[in-house]
Amino acid sequence: MPEDAGASPPAAALELARRRDEHRAAKEFAEADRLRDELGALGWRVVDTPEGTRLESAAGVAPTPDPPRRPEDIASVLSEPTTVDASVHWLVEGWPEDVLRGIESVRRFEPARRVQQVVVDVAGTDPSVWPADVETIRLVEGTGWATARNAGLRTSRGEVVLVLDGSVEATGDVLGPLIDALADPGIGICGPFGIVTEDLHEFHEVSDPQTGPDVDAIEGYLFAVHRSMLAEAGPLDERFRFYRSCDIDYSFRVKDTGRRAVVVPVPVRRHEHRMWAATPPERRDQLSKRNFYRFLERFRGRFDLTVAGTRPQHGSDDGSQAPG
Repeated sequence: MPEDAGASPPAAALELARRRDEHRAAKEFAEADRLRDELGALGWRVVDTPEGTRLESAAGVAPTPDPPRRPEDIASVLSEPTTVDASVHWLVEGWPEDVLRGIESVRRFEPARRVQQVVVDVAGTDPSVWPADVETIRLVEGTGWATARNAGLRTSRGEVVLVLDGSVEATGDVLGPLIDALADPGIGICGPFGIVTEDLHEFHEVSDPQTGPDVDAIEGYLFAVHRSMLAEAGPLDERFRFYRSCDIDYSFRVKDTGRRAVVVPVPVRRHEHRMWAATPPERRDQLSKRNFYRFLERFRGRFDLTVAGTRPQHGSDDGSQAPG
């Protein structure tokens, strides 16, 4: 795929152009046109050549972006009235093309809802890669996972708030089932990936949600809460600089308000989790264990918050079985 000699398209734009070439070759012209429009929204004019798509800058020289901000400088709007149906939050710690794929996929199936898309970037991504109507928060590099997430969540203007990982791609309507579920005031947190535990040490995925929707935690690949829960349960624990177990900790905090955690099936495809794959095994095991002990520090012995509801007969809560 040739590039514009006068400018260097970012990786996300090149990936869109590559996919457009594939769809054109397969005579899938409607999808090729949609990707052309997406490239236009990113500031790139599409020129078709015998060698494939060529990208030309459509906006001239991009303005110098504002410098990254500190997380504490991001003001909260949570006390203000809601103005949209849902706020969808993404975090970029690298691999912006994954988040761009996720944004596009959610939009594809949400034409009738008012949706606020928020991207928090801690990786120094070129801001021109994001569609113009996406709210982008550029934070200083090295900001921890929970701190960065909290900065984005404070800007939520939707009745329902979704946290998504860039590894998740929507293949149908994701927001509808979650919005409907949270209309039940007894449900505090929901999403498609639920986990349960019998001993507060080992958590395992629910393989058959038909056996009942209630679970002990919703995994952080995709979870949804009502915006009011961000105040009632509080922000994420910012000691979680790595993502692992922060979802368990937050789910238990939501359940500690008296609400339920339930599995709500939604149409999504999960791709490789880049941060997990890119972190050396020894380091990710160390970070995972450290995070799990943070969860145990707060919820050791709280079997009343589990689906089982009671301590196992031969269980222990000394943390010796904390997952890696």
